[in-house]
Amino acid sequence: MTESTPPSEHTIAASTQGRYLISCPTGQGSHPLLVGFHGYGEQAETHLAELQRLPGAEHWLLASVQGLHWFYSSKQQRVVASWMTRLGREQAILDNIQYVDGVVRKLQQEFNVNNHLVYVGFSQGAAMAYRAAAKAGHACSGLIVLGGDLPNDLKEGGPLRLPKVLIGRGQEDDWYTQEKYTSDLVTLRERGIEVSTTVFKGGHEWTAAFRKEVGQFLTAVSS
Repeated sequence: MTESTPPSEHTIAASTQGRYLISCPTGQGSHPLLVGFHGYGEQAETHLAELQRLPGAEHWLLASVQGLHWFYSSKQQRVVASWMTRLGREQAILDNIQYVDGVVRKLQQEFNVNNHLVYVGFSQGAAMAYRAAAKAGHACSGLIVLGGDLPNDLKEGGPLRLPKVLIGRGQEDDWYTQEKYTSDLVTLRERGIEVSTTVFKGGHEWTAAFRKEVGQFLTAVSS
């Protein structure tokens, strides 16, 4: 029996399609742009529906970006997505940032938007919102995160430049724990970033109380 060398890992670049949904205001004039990122196992439709429920959302051009990694949900057999796994994480982060850059650039080219850009992310999408605001290359007015923590690649990656941040957490959220929430606040404030927070009754979810806070935040950063 002949012996073989241990397997070695190799990578090669491959293109794939990205997908995003938009909801356009009906009013005249330029509009602010709200770009959102869904949680693990969700799809762009789910996130867009949440964005549309925000107070004042009818005045914004809404864009819900779907993660590049698509799969069937185990229960409903819907096509859902995630943003990345532990495998190939570093390259996936770069791919996702480039993807968001392309989406925002296309939106700015094709629609009449003003200079107010806000990113919003839920759960796993919160990390994407942080990365988009810090790394995608577009000046933004605000960042909203719900139920998701500041990723380590930004915590440990040197200077961190972010706009005003709103962090939301449900009191019964077992995933985005009190410890993670407190750690994020300490890190962001130590970096000199302006942060406001809302802790509401609920779990790992969108609630009316959180939506109200988001509506006020969007009004403030777009005025």
